[in-house]
Amino acid sequence: MGSIYTVAQVNSYIKNMFTQDYLLHSLSVRGEVSNCKYHPSGHIYFTLKDKLGVMSCIMFSGNRRGLSFSLTEGMQVIVTGRVDVYERDGRYQLYANTIKRDGMGELYEQYIRLKEELEEQGLFAPEYKKPLPAMPRKVGVVTASTGAAIRDIISVAKGRDPYVEIYLYPAIVQGDAAPESICKGIKLIEKQNVDVIIVGRGGGSLEDLWAFNDRDVAQAIFDCSIPIISAVGHETDTTISDLVADVRAETPTAAAALATIDRRELDRTLKEYEARLLRGITRQLDRCREDIRNRQTILAAKSSKNRILSYRHRAMLIEERLRDDINKAIDDRKNRLALISSGLNGVSPVLKLSQGYSYTETADGKCVNSIKRVVNGDDIRIHVVDGVIDAKVTGCDNG
Repeated sequence: MGSIYTVAQVNSYIKNMFTQDYLLHSLSVRGEVSNCKYHPSGHIYFTLKDKLGVMSCIMFSGNRRGLSFSLTEGMQVIVTGRVDVYERDGRYQLYANTIKRDGMGELYEQYIRLKEELEEQGLFAPEYKKPLPAMPRKVGVVTASTGAAIRDIISVAKGRDPYVEIYLYPAIVQGDAAPESICKGIKLIEKQNVDVIIVGRGGGSLEDLWAFNDRDVAQAIFDCSIPIISAVGHETDTTISDLVADVRAETPTAAAALATIDRRELDRTLKEYEARLLRGITRQLDRCREDIRNRQTILAAKSSKNRILSYRHRAMLIEERLRDDINKAIDDRKNRLALISSGLNGVSPVLKLSQGYSYTETADGKCVNSIKRVVNGDDIRIHVVDGVIDAKVTGCDNG
């Protein structure tokens, strides 16, 4: 029995055989794209096939910068890269460095050269891009008069804005006469004073779309004073016209939507603004009314009539306070007088006389308050309550 090897050893041996074959280091393979998958990491996994076989392929994200188109099912391409073995699965595959459309290699090279040249001249610079008008009324269209593109543009534009005016220049969009026809259309539509111009056509092969990779067409778009929307082919197609135009639309349908306003949405927006404006006006009027009422209250309080009434009311209050103060003062005086009168009554001679007491004085009016003031034989006067008694001292008793 011969030697026994592990699976990994066999896979490694096969990989080494591929590594030593310099033909497999760089070769170009023609075939049809199948089972194409764009991975979130940026890698592209696909299969190349022809009538007799299939080959697994992968293009890493780092090599995608040179890929100007998207791979689609059934696309004929030429893939250049190296063939190597993925040891873990024991499966060989083509690691793609570049991918070109089959039969379009020369055209694609022309496209790349013109793109680089125009980019260097500044025709793609964002500072030269003109903004689209907010409410376009006239839309110019440079495309074929027949076909899906113009039908889609008219249908979408009129559906969004029934009042929009569409000016069509029926250009030749394919073949040798197409570039001149497109340039002429752009210049003539520009003279119609439209608000925006759509330039484009429906999908097709690289050859079908080649008129939109023309230098003169690119210059005509760049020189146009009116904003231009380029709508050439499908979303995966990118032409020179797309790069130099002010705005690129994925499809003619998308271009029509960009070039017009949605009247229904505009009506809804206007109604919303109207409602907001009315609410604002109502709030402002309410504030003004409230301010007027406040000012009326202030003015009424400051009017002459109200000021007189206020002063009169204050005078009445002052009068009442004065009256109360006077009455209180009178009462206080009465009380004090009563107290004084009561005190005087205690020492009043008249009151004493009425109680049986008398007041005696000598003939010359001196008070006799002691027996020492008189002698026998002196004349005296005795005052009683109802009169005066004249008398003579006949004797004194010191009691």
